[in-house]
Amino acid sequence: MSRSSAFFLAAGLFAGLSSSVQAQDGGQFWSGDWYLKVGATGFIGPKYDGSSDRLFQAAPLISLGRAGSTVRFSSRNDNPAFAFVDKGAFRAGVVGKLIFDRDEDTSSDLKGLDPVRFGGELGGFAEVYPTDWLRIRAELRQGIRSHHGIVADVAADGFVDVTDTVRVSAGPRLSAATSDYFDAYYGVDGSEAAKSGYSTYSPSGGLSSVGAGTAITWQATEKLETSAFAEYKRLMGPAADSSIVREGGSRNQFMVGLSATYRFDFTLD
Repeated sequence: MSRSSAFFLAAGLFAGLSSSVQAQDGGQFWSGDWYLKVGATGFIGPKYDGSSDRLFQAAPLISLGRAGSTVRFSSRNDNPAFAFVDKGAFRAGVVGKLIFDRDEDTSSDLKGLDPVRFGGELGGFAEVYPTDWLRIRAELRQGIRSHHGIVADVAADGFVDVTDTVRVSAGPRLSAATSDYFDAYYGVDGSEAAKSGYSTYSPSGGLSSVGAGTAITWQATEKLETSAFAEYKRLMGPAADSSIVREGGSRNQFMVGLSATYRFDFTLD
């Protein structure tokens, strides 16, 4: 659930690329003014995707970017990314996500199932602003170690500034993935069925979930930002058809929480 802390996954790729990319002014790729946002989020949500049980959880938030970036809107659902194309109304670049292990220690409902190993996802993102108050963002990521599938997330967010420091946003979300992803999270082979009690299930690829989210963001100071958020998604297709969900979980996944981040500004030569 700690999507923003996934910055560390993408950082290795960024570092490798930076050694060969030069800034337009002739300096190094990393030269210039930057910001680092660090913080935390606390939320009540499902123990794992597909679970009917909820638990209070906490996670770190970390993001890095160039000062003066033309980012107009950001969401807690955005995985850490670096834009190599930044034209104001259109941005695109590299994105990464860190995935923590999921096993029977996560929930007793997962006892007997093969664990999802610690790993991540790495890929690309693109976002466009059709109007000044609407952002559409898509991410396409390849699993690394945790699974070997491809995951696609698409979200649209409308946003409005009700005051100089308070912003309200909301919009729909959609996720899809290939069969390798669903097999890692929702598949049950014969051996797992015998140990867990779930019926065997071999998923295909397809739509994973549809839902919506909303947030109220308060810019408490120039550098301190706080937010209250709520998210709902309904599992679809191969996820909803899994015996893990049908026999021991729920298609309806809801999350509500608070977050806060503080921005540090710095310069690299």
